Amino acid sequence: MIREAIILAGGLGTRLRSAVPDLPKCLAPVAGRPFLGHVIDSLRMQGIERFIFSLGYRSELVEDFLRIDYPTLDHVSVVEDEPLGTGGAIALALEQAQTNDVLVANGDTLFRINLQELETAHRQAAAECTLALKPMTDFDRYGVVEMDASGRIASFREKDHYAQGLINGGIYLINKEQWSQRHFNPKFSFEKDYLERFAQEGVLYGSVQEGYFIDIGIPEDFSRADRELRSPVLDLAAVDKSWTLFLDRDGVINEERVGEYVLHWNQFIFSTGVLGVFRQLSEHFGRIFIVSNQRGVGKGLMSEADLQSIHLEMQREVEIVEGKIDRIYYCTEKDDTSFRRKPNPGMAFQAKSEFPDIDFQKSIMVGNKPSDMRFGRAAGMFTVFVRTTNPQQAFPHPDIDLVFPTLAGFVAALQP
Repeated sequence: MIREAIILAGGLGTRLRSAVPDLPKCLAPVAGRPFLGHVIDSLRMQGIERFIFSLGYRSELVEDFLRIDYPTLDHVSVVEDEPLGTGGAIALALEQAQTNDVLVANGDTLFRINLQELETAHRQAAAECTLALKPMTDFDRYGVVEMDASGRIASFREKDHYAQGLINGGIYLINKEQWSQRHFNPKFSFEKDYLERFAQEGVLYGSVQEGYFIDIGIPEDFSRADRELRSPVLDLAAVDKSWTLFLDRDGVINEERVGEYVLHWNQFIFSTGVLGVFRQLSEHFGRIFIVSNQRGVGKGLMSEADLQSIHLEMQREVEIVEGKIDRIYYCTEKDDTSFRRKPNPGMAFQAKSEFPDIDFQKSIMVGNKPSDMRFGRAAGMFTVFVRTTNPQQAFPHPDIDLVFPTLAGFVAALQP
């Protein structure tokens, strides 16, 4: 699987100056947060675990954003001393890549691709570079990519008005070993000096992708992105069996041992009123998952078998009251940058891979820590905060949709 991505995030955003003064284009505020956050979250939910950021203009602002908003993100940055063009920026970033097939995306474009489909096309063709192509109708802002029946890129046509066609969506899967055999000047255009120049060699392929696409490069589309990417209001009356519930464990289901770990079943105590509401939760939600950080195993304080024993007993008690837990996901790693450790969304990605019909836009994450809320947001879920162990949590908050005193309070609000 593809685990590594380069994000080109050094653009000046000249055409957005009236709306976004003195910011790199990728940090333009869209739907209440820097646009780059939407790009990062979209790629992480396709399985990207490590990022290489190619920075230029006001790079320190991007670094500050990553440090504050993504403190657990596994990433490195490269900074251009002078503008190198898109090709030079990619070449510089590829020097930091740890894998051979690397995804490249633009920090000012959100294209929600299916990475598995892109990777399949790339590997079946043994391609040097595979482009994610977006079908469009009635447009004049983009050129058209022409592709033969085998998926090979045949040519690129200049910008003009087209009734329909495939455009370059700005996401590429590059085979580093093949690509590095070519020789370019330090400063060059990836589009002109690579894609258009070498299309006739038959090493470029395309994968048609129908996912959401927006490029914020012009004020009109910047405004449209701000409207379209805003989170809808969580209406609990709309919850039915097509919805999925994700629950944190300690402090939500059971009493949290602050500063300590639940090491065996005798230390596991259901929070007041929680066990009795599992039947109601099971009546409202089609699936219920537990997602829990369990660093005590990684620290050697308990074994994974001990943890699984606790979970088996917990599930047994829930089933006795005619409730259910469909699957329990947990991360035992100590490293905060682990993709599976909340607030990173690895456990949500794992659930989606095992239950492909999960719709994160119809999912709710309930937790008692800011990391739970960030996990939910990163996966595109609604979020509910319970104040069991952090009563001082500020609200309203951009990562929180609703707040309740306890899980039982949330369940009471679900009732018609």
